[in-house]
Amino acid sequence: MRLKTEFHWQGDHVLEDFTRSAEKGVKLAAEHVRSVAVNRAPKDTGALRNTGTATTDGLTGAVSFDTEYAVRQHEETTWHHEDGEAKYLETALDDEIDVARQIIAAQIRKATRS
Repeated sequence: MRLKTEFHWQGDHVLEDFTRSAEKGVKLAAEHVRSVAVNRAPKDTGALRNTGTATTDGLTGAVSFDTEYAVRQHEETTWHHEDGEAKYLETALDDEIDVARQIIAAQIRKATRS
């Protein structure tokens, strides 16, 4: 009796699916942090909050604000804001890092189940 077995390597496809899912997770996680940071940013006219942006490049995500005073508003802890706070981006990331990780992990789990 002879047993014939064939194997078909699917590792490259699995790695591609895994990477694509992780990249989607990073994008969703960055967007989540952006949303939280926008709500924490000082609001006077709303210009600062309107510039909050989440960007990704592969497995790297970034959140930024683009006004000439964004850094000063972020770093100046002695200023009082009726709506918003200093360190709005830093605290958003600190407070939401576990959620961001869960978002990325959920996307990866989806890829490994298919």
